[in-house]
Amino acid sequence: MLLTLVACSDLREFHGIWRGALVGDAALQVNPPSGPAALTIEVVDSHHLSARLTVMGLLPETEITSLKAAEADVLSDITFGGSPLKVYLAFTAVPDGGGEALVVVALYDDRRVEVRVLRGGTKPLYSVFALSESAT
Repeated sequence: MLLTLVACSDLREFHGIWRGALVGDAALQVNPPSGPAALTIEVVDSHHLSARLTVMGLLPETEITSLKAAEADVLSDITFGGSPLKVYLAFTAVPDGGGEALVVVALYDDRRVEVRVLRGGTKPLYSVFALSESAT
């Protein structure tokens, strides 16, 4: 029980504005946007993320909300290299005519956030952003 309370407390500390640039080599970028990303986390706990995401050259400020079904499924425990504290999955419309994209938000215990935006189809996307906390 104590571990759950500590983890929830850690997640609440991610409220606020996070900004950062594209990361990775060309193999990690498919049709990358022209600029950095900003994520304003408004609600975050072990079962839910609500935020506003902006990706320069791709996505104007857009509300994203984690998928309730994914949070109720084994996907809620998804993890990968770097061992994020929590990973959230959301979908958002992208105004480039290519349809919706999956947004993967990973929160790390060293106070950083990674955002991945991906989509298949005729206008594929794959971009990785490393975000750090912003004062404004």
